[in-house]
Amino acid sequence: MIVHLIDGTYELFRQFYGRRRANRGQDERFGAVVGVLHSVLEMMEQGATHVGVATDHVIESFRNELWTDYKTGEGIEPVLVAQFHPLEDALAAMGVAVWPMIELEADDGLASAAHIASGDERVQKVSIWTPDKDLAQCVRGDRVVQVDRRAKKIRDERGVREKFGVGPILIPDFLALVGDTADGYPGIAGIGAVTAARLLNQYGPIEDFPPSVLGEARALALLFKTLATLKTDAPLFRDVEELKWRGPTPAFAGVAERLGDARLLTRSLKAPASTLARGTLLKGPGLH
Repeated sequence: MIVHLIDGTYELFRQFYGRRRANRGQDERFGAVVGVLHSVLEMMEQGATHVGVATDHVIESFRNELWTDYKTGEGIEPVLVAQFHPLEDALAAMGVAVWPMIELEADDGLASAAHIASGDERVQKVSIWTPDKDLAQCVRGDRVVQVDRRAKKIRDERGVREKFGVGPILIPDFLALVGDTADGYPGIAGIGAVTAARLLNQYGPIEDFPPSVLGEARALALLFKTLATLKTDAPLFRDVEELKWRGPTPAFAGVAERLGDARLLTRSLKAPASTLARGTLLKGPGLH
């Protein structure tokens, strides 16, 4: 089987701003939620059987206590924030495994789910659906891969090295040195991507750098590495079969009605039969 792990927060943002452009700035109350649900259903129609979605139930995490400038919910539009929790409820009603993260982030949820799933010998491949740079640290060979629809690429371990200049295991160190503006930490002044890759390939992780390389910035670099390192021990599920989609729950009819899209129910009722009959494996970026 292939396990598909989806960054629900990213998908919600993507749908929200994509629909805003298409609707010329006219936001629908649950438009982004509906968009995400249809995208997930499309995966089922294409043959996905085991799916999990991680979301940011709250924007902040333990990392905000470590670095005051770490990302927060400030600046996110209220009409978008108001769709976070309805998305989680709708996914659960649709029968999809969903993990609303509170003390941790959605990225930690994805990393933890990938770690659990990849430890199951029944799993042929784990596909992590997000373009976030920090999830590249979870890639393992060609068994745990990152699906980046934005770049239209599926990155295995070789692909990660081609993009960043280092292997997956050194991604936290790489991000610590170059920074991650999306997460709110700047990296180490004077070190860009090329220099970071050269140093890491020469010395290994930051802990092994000679003292003279980073000087007084060493402690800051190690702090940033802590921010960039995803947690893999969240107890999200015990058995990968918990991620198998068996169709919508009885509550989904009411959810689809409240969301104002009857097609969701019709599509969800048809998808399981299609999935079970075809049994195909999703090979590429099919979420639109």
